[in-house]
Amino acid sequence: MDISVYRPGELTAADRAAWSAMQSQACAFGSPQLASPFLSPEFALAVGHCRRGVRIAVIREEGAPAAFFAYQRSALGVGRAIGLGVSDAQGLVHRPGFQWEARELLQACGLAVWEFDHLVEGQKPFETGPVGTYASPVIDVEQGFEAYLGRLRKQSPKFTRTTLAKERKLGRDVGEVRYVHDERDPAVLATLMGWKSAQYRRTGRTDRFSRPWISHLVQQLFHTRTPTFSGLLSVLYAGERPIAAHFGLRSDRVIGCWFPAYDTDYAKFSPGLVLHLRMAEAAAAEGMAHLDLGRGEKEYKDSLKTRELLVSEGWVTRRHPIALGHRAHRAPVRALRNAVLSKPELFQPADRFLKRIGHFREGG
Repeated sequence: MDISVYRPGELTAADRAAWSAMQSQACAFGSPQLASPFLSPEFALAVGHCRRGVRIAVIREEGAPAAFFAYQRSALGVGRAIGLGVSDAQGLVHRPGFQWEARELLQACGLAVWEFDHLVEGQKPFETGPVGTYASPVIDVEQGFEAYLGRLRKQSPKFTRTTLAKERKLGRDVGEVRYVHDERDPAVLATLMGWKSAQYRRTGRTDRFSRPWISHLVQQLFHTRTPTFSGLLSVLYAGERPIAAHFGLRSDRVIGCWFPAYDTDYAKFSPGLVLHLRMAEAAAAEGMAHLDLGRGEKEYKDSLKTRELLVSEGWVTRRHPIALGHRAHRAPVRALRNAVLSKPELFQPADRFLKRIGHFREGG
């Protein structure tokens, strides 16, 4: 393989265009998982502005780009998926039929190990050491919103009926319901981030927005707009007041759902669910293929989904002492966390404990 490694700012406009073209053609060539906005050059470049060690490997065949591999590298050669911890799709973006050898790629990138937690399907060379495979629920809208809604009524009739009724009640009790699919007001983004931070605290989770690089990344992506990519802030208003919002990323054919939250004063109206239905309707009208709700078991995802993608967690290594040490350190932590998340008898007590911590944080 002819592999060149670049810092984000060194990537040429021609290479970026080739990368975007591969993503735009991914659905047509039977690899829709590669169309995720989290696999886009724009996402990689944005992370590069917020994190050190971001590199992009370009693999060429006969002088033309055949694949792109974005990653983060430590000084010791420990590699991580680009934006690990906030990225919902990871892997190598490539032309149809492209084959690669993982260890050869790692060596060219100066990596002893590459760790991932949302490796998309079809990345067999990286699947030598995954520690688990998990569902990432999807809302299909390629056949139109009415087709999706009809399917939703069949699989979850009570949920669909109740959610639509709550939307009507919201309009009667609070004010006219209005949905903005692509809100450009940064003040509303700040409102959403405030709601989300409060949710993290309330549920005992770590506030992601307390990490400056994540806040900077979101704000940068909010202002990023290209013909094939943009940050997408979608907002549900009632009586001109924002009551639910979501910030995610949009590629040509896929919306990557990311940070949803709502004003808890209006929780009885289920504004988050109403928002997701409106997002699906708008995505269908724009000709999108699907909305990826992201890995993780949540009741609202089970209610809204039409199917599931699969993502893997693990690492791929070369024969190297650094790789052995990294795996020995990380494996027990990941195994414990995944055991808790996958077993209700463990997850539910842990979840209740975290919520009690959140209650104390809030002064309850």
